[in-house]
Amino acid sequence: MRIARFSIDGNVAFGAVEGEGTGDSAGLVLDIIKGIPFADFELSGTKVPLSKVRLLPPVLPNKVVAFGRNYAEHAAELGHEVPDAPFAFFKPSTSVVGPGDPIAYPSFSSELHHEAELAVVIGRMCREVPRERVKDVILGYTCANDVTARDVQRREKQWARAKGFDSSCPLGPWVETDLDPSDLAIQCTVNGEQRQLGRTSQMIHSIEDLIVNITEAMTLLPGDVILTGTPAGVGPLDVGDVVAVTIQGIGTLTNKVIKRD
Repeated sequence: MRIARFSIDGNVAFGAVEGEGTGDSAGLVLDIIKGIPFADFELSGTKVPLSKVRLLPPVLPNKVVAFGRNYAEHAAELGHEVPDAPFAFFKPSTSVVGPGDPIAYPSFSSELHHEAELAVVIGRMCREVPRERVKDVILGYTCANDVTARDVQRREKQWARAKGFDSSCPLGPWVETDLDPSDLAIQCTVNGEQRQLGRTSQMIHSIEDLIVNITEAMTLLPGDVILTGTPAGVGPLDVGDVVAVTIQGIGTLTNKVIKRD
């Protein structure tokens, strides 16, 4: 099931996406959900065309836990060693935007980069998750763009500003709950030109590794998001660029870079 979060007539709701499509509205409808997707819910049978709503970030996470250097070729292209263990950092909830929302180029950077990633959405509160139970705590998967101020990342020891500025974490267009994430194609285009193309099977540390690692230290809450790393090919974004992240079996997340007010 594809679960979207959307607004219509000033109201926010979740809905099950029906029809074929990767992110545009043609031919897609939403069956409005009674309740929230983190508990038992029913489909209302009330349907609305996707073209009549505004898609929002599919979840509002309490925290976004991101893992860096999880693809060997990406680590190499930035001159980094591959870490022996998962390497985590955080993006704040205020960094999250949805499909179609702008990415505001931060005033303190002159080198903004795209990073296409598979995002894992947590479905239940969990801590110290054993490997064999990881699938039980996952609601589903969505597309993410770990937008990075690369020049700031290089000069500051902590990545809070480089990775956590407002609009640096586009998510969407929806959460796919029925998916095998082990070998999916991940693509990033900028103005229609392919920049990144990789597969989740190239991850150094698996999704199980990442969730076991982070839940040893902290509790994850429903709606929290895990970013699993980016394949090689990261590169610059300029004001006016349209960047799209497409993941096999999920869809396409598209955002435009604008000048920050």
